[in-house]
Amino acid sequence: MPEGPYRWFVYAELALAAVTFVALLFVVAPYGGRHGRGGWGPTVPARVGWVVMEAPASILFVVFYLLGSHRFEPVPLLFLALWLVHYVYRAFVYPFLMRSGSRMPVLVMLLAIGFNLLNAWVNARWISEYGDYPVAWLADGRFWAGVVLFAGGLALNVRSDRTLRLLRRSGGGYRIPWGGGFRYVSSPNYLGEMIEWTGWAVATWSLAGASFALYTFANLAPRAFANHRWYRETFPDYPPERRALIPFVL
Repeated sequence: MPEGPYRWFVYAELALAAVTFVALLFVVAPYGGRHGRGGWGPTVPARVGWVVMEAPASILFVVFYLLGSHRFEPVPLLFLALWLVHYVYRAFVYPFLMRSGSRMPVLVMLLAIGFNLLNAWVNARWISEYGDYPVAWLADGRFWAGVVLFAGGLALNVRSDRTLRLLRRSGGGYRIPWGGGFRYVSSPNYLGEMIEWTGWAVATWSLAGASFALYTFANLAPRAFANHRWYRETFPDYPPERRALIPFVL
């Protein structure tokens, strides 16, 4: 970990993960949809909110990445590609596949923008400036284990999003989702994202990557628990064997 201000940005992300986890255990963030509610101030269409809050994670990541002295080296470029695969989908594809009509509080959008700025700086600067990834890293088992986790998590995330989207398109309001990861947990999309960024942490083998993986868990695990409670309260026939987040365990 380099000396100077950079390390404090990493520590700030770790601290933010702890604060976020505790806060979300008591307050369900109203991103829209089933958990949308008033009392959070002005709102914007959820589609607009998603684009605005997720775009910095891709656009500014590239800007910060290009500041690094290792920006044209093969391994950092591969890390950049992995990052953009996720965030181009999340910012510029997923929002336009969402059901129109739901709204998101501006406050939630602004908080997400703030985190994405911090996280983009921490991870982009690590892979293109402070980290050391020679070509030999491509033969390291940690790199390939991380890439496999990332790819598997991304596939689970995208497939689960698609299952929910098709269910909503069929009309009739909310229903119990089936198939894929939904056979085992209530929020396989969140589980997939956690696996993705765990893979990122392993592939980069860095505190920067680990801080993001921990924040992802801190942000999404309480939301997965809230979704699970909502499903069980809303549907009396909800599968009792289905867990909230981790198959057969939690």
